[in-house]
Amino acid sequence: MRIVIASQTYDPAVNGQGVFTIHLAEGLAQAGHDVMVLTPSERLLPYRTLRRGVRVQAITAIPLGSPKTDLQVTPLPILQVGHLLDEFKPDIVHIQDHYPLCQGVVPAALKRGLPLIGTNHFLPENMIPYVPLFSRSRPLRGFLERRLWKNVLDVFNQLDMVTTPTETAARILRQYGARVRVRAVSCGVDLERFSPDVRVNKAEMRARYGLDPERTVLLYVGRLSREKRIDLLIRAVHQLDRDALQLGIAGQGRRAKALKTLAEQLDLGQRVVFTGYVPAQDLPALLNSIDIFAMPSEAELQSIATLEAMGTGRPVLAADAQALPELVKNGVNGYLFKAGDVDDAARRIGQLTDEREYWPAMGAASLTLVRPHSLGNTLLRYEDLYRSLGRAIQPIVLSRSLFER
Repeated sequence: MRIVIASQTYDPAVNGQGVFTIHLAEGLAQAGHDVMVLTPSERLLPYRTLRRGVRVQAITAIPLGSPKTDLQVTPLPILQVGHLLDEFKPDIVHIQDHYPLCQGVVPAALKRGLPLIGTNHFLPENMIPYVPLFSRSRPLRGFLERRLWKNVLDVFNQLDMVTTPTETAARILRQYGARVRVRAVSCGVDLERFSPDVRVNKAEMRARYGLDPERTVLLYVGRLSREKRIDLLIRAVHQLDRDALQLGIAGQGRRAKALKTLAEQLDLGQRVVFTGYVPAQDLPALLNSIDIFAMPSEAELQSIATLEAMGTGRPVLAADAQALPELVKNGVNGYLFKAGDVDDAARRIGQLTDEREYWPAMGAASLTLVRPHSLGNTLLRYEDLYRSLGRAIQPIVLSRSLFER
């Protein structure tokens, strides 16, 4: 198949949507499909390149803010997209969001009678914390949520099918007015890379990132942004007041300075360690070297980072919010705590650290629960969906062309 994938964010982005799009595009290319990715140009001007078998076409874009924010707006993308679709002649078009580039891709694909599928990675909770006026007022917050969902569905309701990573995410889309078919398809995780590895020198790996080889290490991996609620983990560790426990915070982002200041104000010293960005090649070994993985976010439609930790056989502590309960089962592969509740997070962290004898069973349960989320399964699901849409749409396209004659 010839497949066009359009996304606001792509390689080298480390956010969930970017990681998924890279895995999808490269996995499909490795399976023998001809894949073109359309994404805003970080260089302002358009360019083409080949990355690990994927044709990447960067579209003219205007940067907003710093390059690290991934905010590039594509002015009038339809003018470039139509030409690219005519040149590449895809069998199917797959958009990853509702932002300006994809807004231009949709009418261009519809005009050419191409099957259209979209994947939603968006939650208003990822945006609202950065709009203080709306985040502090319940009525205004509700209004903004409805407005943001309308923006999403104005684009996605034009498609033939929408996917989203979990049943929770699919239910949310239907609740807010999705009129097209919605299917839950996991983002997937590479279980060949993220797997238990007894060869890892845990002490050496911990030392590389400033983590204590003698303490129980609770690790968060991801963006350091407001909606991830990393501050809650820091406060919970402070409340527990256990010198034998260390919290590792791996990643970078806009909240890094504020979080470091909080840890200093609470006088946590080496009980909280900021590792900085962890390169992709080190992440499987780092996860294999820690004891418990933590995901306190209240805005996850799945959480690739949690899937990766489960793939290495880690017990997981997670907020009881959005789709995380689909991955973490209380007392089975870890514990859920009440979202936003420092006291409950501290209680569950204490419980997990006291139950060291159950960690092997919890890790084994994580391996069982993550198996259906293998990247191979995800790629097969998308291949099947693409083929089914191609068969379903083709007769309609033919009848339209005959009618137009």
